[in-house]
Amino acid sequence: MDRRSYLQSIAATGAVSGLTATAGCLGIGDAGAEGTVLDPPEQDLSAAAHPSYGDEMPALTVPDPITGESVSTASFEGERTYLWTSFYTNCPDGVCPALTLRLRRAQEVAAVNGYGDDAAFLALTFDPERDTEPVLREYADQQGVDLDAGNWHFLRPESYESGKELLDEEFGLVIEKVPADDYENLEYQFPHYGLILLVNDRGIVERAYPNGPTVDIETVENDFEAVVTA
Repeated sequence: MDRRSYLQSIAATGAVSGLTATAGCLGIGDAGAEGTVLDPPEQDLSAAAHPSYGDEMPALTVPDPITGESVSTASFEGERTYLWTSFYTNCPDGVCPALTLRLRRAQEVAAVNGYGDDAAFLALTFDPERDTEPVLREYADQQGVDLDAGNWHFLRPESYESGKELLDEEFGLVIEKVPADDYENLEYQFPHYGLILLVNDRGIVERAYPNGPTVDIETVENDFEAVVTA
């Protein structure tokens, strides 16, 4: 099965069972992939369409409407370890708030443990038509995100089409609008993926959590801390 077919087989809820992350020592061709800190995960996701353990993170440059600047993942190399996910604020099924929660909790731990300046948290909306700057600010407040920490970025593509193309070509995530027949207040929604990526300051993926909405929060926190403090 190729990477795209594998991902599509698990995509609708982003749920993959049995993913356990194990922290280890710096892997330079030993137990871990070259340039990684964590040992290989128990579940091999190398067949998936999205980047996984040991892969280079795709280079992205996407506007942050709250800071008014474009954010480039390349700028974090040698500077910051980061968590990345994709979401939309009108998510009606709890997937996106659960993804945001895991990034927000890692942000809190980074602040408490004193490595917030070495960390970044990137949440890319695939619904830029509705997720405007005021909407994202309100969502941050609702979800408990600390925008003043200077390490959280909401990434908003210039258009739905450009965001859709980016997620498809760089991550193998196929985003499509579908009618929101079951929700009176929504014109459309998205069957979408629950993917979270942990990327070290070399731009290498340390962990892919395709079951992001349900992955153990402490696992994400511990994995992140192990990488950023290595």
